[in-house]
Amino acid sequence: MTTVGILGGGQLARMLALSGAPLGVRFLVMDTSAEACAAQFAPMVVGDYRDEAMLAEFASRIDVATFDFENVPAESARWLSARVPVFPSPRALATAQDRLAEKTLFRELGIPVPDFAPVATRGELDAAVARIGTPCILKTRRLGYDGKGQFRLRAAADVAPAWEALGAQAGKVGLILEAFVPFERELSVVAVRGRDGDFRTWPLTENWHVDGVLSASLAPAAVDAALEATAVAHARALAEALGYVGVFALELFCRDGVLLANELAPRVHNSGHWTIEGSETSQFQNHLRAVLGLPLGDTRLVGRACMLNWIGEMPDPAPVLREAGGHWHDYGKSPRAGRKVGHATLRADAAVELADALRRVGEGLGRQAQVAPVVARLSA
Repeated sequence: MTTVGILGGGQLARMLALSGAPLGVRFLVMDTSAEACAAQFAPMVVGDYRDEAMLAEFASRIDVATFDFENVPAESARWLSARVPVFPSPRALATAQDRLAEKTLFRELGIPVPDFAPVATRGELDAAVARIGTPCILKTRRLGYDGKGQFRLRAAADVAPAWEALGAQAGKVGLILEAFVPFERELSVVAVRGRDGDFRTWPLTENWHVDGVLSASLAPAAVDAALEATAVAHARALAEALGYVGVFALELFCRDGVLLANELAPRVHNSGHWTIEGSETSQFQNHLRAVLGLPLGDTRLVGRACMLNWIGEMPDPAPVLREAGGHWHDYGKSPRAGRKVGHATLRADAAVELADALRRVGEGLGRQAQVAPVVARLSA
């Protein structure tokens, strides 16, 4: 029986393990915390990702490795790849870990991006702000996610506070200044590429964020065929350039009918959780099929789907479970402010049915504000 090793033991690893059970796959998870939620469904090795002795034990017990978050040290993935196959490749992981390398690759491939500049000193920050203008966003090149490691500059007066907040990181992980995009919509294309080069995407998804954290995703996004084809072409170009194997998400801003690339997530993605119930083959099973060298599954949508993220603590499941197309996912995590603890997916055959279900769930949970933008989009 094949054993898949997963670096990182969060909810993505947990859902990979659940999805892999029908394939007869075993799993071994490595995480720095014995409390990682994936350990509820798979055996786990606890240790530092840079500990070669722990990595050697991990490698000796698996046939192929993957990861469930992009902050796994790239050097650890490289070390592991000399002993077992690792997918996606350490190169793809390293590129996605560095916002400057990522944006540079986008630009080299002809994928539009907001203007950006590397920042290593206060003088470089002053010069970058003068060139790019405000509003803009100062970010750490590495380790930031879900709105962390960022400072928005609305005017020149914000330069000093921005440097005070993030300047210490300039010599550690580097900084990048990016132009602010007054986008109309946030979209993502979740894609998968197999070992044999077979490439597929799920329908384009529209996303809504609150405080930098995903709140809701709707599939399919209401976009014209040309815009979707452009998003798919961008994703394909990235997959081919990186020799990518597995699932990834390309996050996009849409402004005036033009797509601007925001980030590459080299893993199964929060905006693709709806695929568990809303598509023929989920992102989790297709990721496993890809890394195992199995044929990829069909990514077609089954009706319409909306994913609602639960942050901080789990709400009452009853309003969701009363719905014919309601599906509940509790990650088995303890409550904590800002923590992703679960999600729900609502599925229906028609837009009006999904909108009605979302209204009922929003009212039942007291979360009308969370569902309101999705309902508005479905009702447009």
